[in-house]
Amino acid sequence: MKVLRKIIEIDEELCDGCGQCVPACEEGAIQIIDGKAKLVAEKYCDGLGACLGDCPTGALKLIEREAEEFDEDAVEEYLADLEKKKTVAQPVSACGCPSTGVHVFKRDDQVKEAKIGSSHIESALSNWPVQIKLVPPGAPFLQNADLLVIADCSAIVYPNIHADFLPGKVVMMGCPKFDNAAEYVDKFTEIFERNDINTITIVNMEVPCCSGLVKIIEKALEKSGKEIPVKEICISTRGNILT
Repeated sequence: MKVLRKIIEIDEELCDGCGQCVPACEEGAIQIIDGKAKLVAEKYCDGLGACLGDCPTGALKLIEREAEEFDEDAVEEYLADLEKKKTVAQPVSACGCPSTGVHVFKRDDQVKEAKIGSSHIESALSNWPVQIKLVPPGAPFLQNADLLVIADCSAIVYPNIHADFLPGKVVMMGCPKFDNAAEYVDKFTEIFERNDINTITIVNMEVPCCSGLVKIIEKALEKSGKEIPVKEICISTRGNILT
């Protein structure tokens, strides 16, 4: 049954798919689909507009129109289904994919591979895996870690990233635009709850969608109830440090 009420409207021309609105919606009514924010179903939107302040392009607005009534029971069932899908175990390759193995590297153990050109830059990476999706919340390298959360584009744009940012840090990297922001919030929430994280450094790009990493970390800290010092470093598309 449709009633006259307030509901979110999304301007797809203004939306750049940054995903910042996704973790801001507690009901999960907004998801990134085909690179744009979409209202999954009218009945999941409570019309309170909690997501409005998280949109950097102004693509979201609260309007009044005929829409399905907000259904709290349907929201609970929908969120439970989302949680179930996230926790379903993924099949493990019979050969044992290296991406699923947890490793802690010591500098003395790092292999100096054949180098291109006349100079060799030694890796400062101390942990594996590095993709946010693949890092287990209980990985031993997370305990008492100084966490470095990197937007994956910055790893290629900033040429001296190993020397300047990686030493002494545990690295986790991903894309706040194309990856699932809500899953990232849940992953970092569990990491913060299960481990004593000392500091968090976020390295992102100057493009608007990249600021979603900051929102993800802020939301995870709020949900976990932890207070951890956070530093943001913004890189320009030409590889310069802006902040």
